[in-house]
Amino acid sequence: MTPPLIKAMSDIATRLTVSPPPHWRSGRTIQGMMQAHLLALVPAIAMAVMMYGLQAASVIGLSGSVAVLVEAFCLRLQNRDVDVDNYSALYAGVLFAFLLPATAAWWLVIAGAAITVVLGRTVFGGFGCNPVCAPLIAWAFCRLSWPADMNIDLNLAHFLINSPVDQLMYFGVSSLEQFDAVDMFLGRQLGGLGTSQVLGVLAGGLFLLATRWIRIFIPAAFLLGVIATSGIFWAMAPTMYADPLFHLLAGSTMFGAFFLATDSASSPVGMIPQVIFGLIAGCMVVIIRVYGIYPDGVPFAIMVANLLSPLLERIRPKFFGGK
Repeated sequence: MTPPLIKAMSDIATRLTVSPPPHWRSGRTIQGMMQAHLLALVPAIAMAVMMYGLQAASVIGLSGSVAVLVEAFCLRLQNRDVDVDNYSALYAGVLFAFLLPATAAWWLVIAGAAITVVLGRTVFGGFGCNPVCAPLIAWAFCRLSWPADMNIDLNLAHFLINSPVDQLMYFGVSSLEQFDAVDMFLGRQLGGLGTSQVLGVLAGGLFLLATRWIRIFIPAAFLLGVIATSGIFWAMAPTMYADPLFHLLAGSTMFGAFFLATDSASSPVGMIPQVIFGLIAGCMVVIIRVYGIYPDGVPFAIMVANLLSPLLERIRPKFFGGK
């Protein structure tokens, strides 16, 4: 007969089984968090459809659907519970769609959405275990594998307006006179399907802050890093480098600050680590734009900062009563 002590211990082990992070103690659920984040993306989605037409909606819908189906398939292969009803896979698919050109080919959308789930999440253990923001892994894979199909200016050449970050990289600061700050803020610029909708992204980010689904430290530090670094370059040579306002409104800066850098699994938890994380990512955005070979440095900057998260997590407060 099994001793009572062993029975009690096995019962405790069962009751103490936990799931991968992030964890909440406030009664909030993963499903509720994903629903709030999807709701926060609605203004940017609406602006994208208004600018690019129904093709934008089809790209978003296809990417989200494929991500959910691939997630369910991967969970089945692992003999795990299929919990796609928590909307985490759908959210990851929509984030990836936001980084694509509005005219992205159907096969590119499917490939990227599948990579988001398989390489971005499943190989690391699933949701909450990924060390790098999953949609960015898919974006980097597609950007390096099919550069022509991921090129914003090339795929949206039939629009009369241009991509600000591409113009800056290839034609210099003198070419930026064609852009008005108000127009850029209202989304009248070429960019990723949803990332260039600055007003909609900012509205969604403020909603997440107001409802406390994200904390202010990463977005604020990220934007401060962009402003400070671009301000230094601009002060040194205004005729060679763009001003801070341009870097804030161009490309996917706002989208990265509120939706990519704040990914709960790949970003630090503590206040000080989050501030340092945001500053590093924000500074690197401008450095990549100035010295890199890619026009918009936001995705690569956040991916590099993600890799530093385990090191930043070692910055911890002292234990209560410790010296």
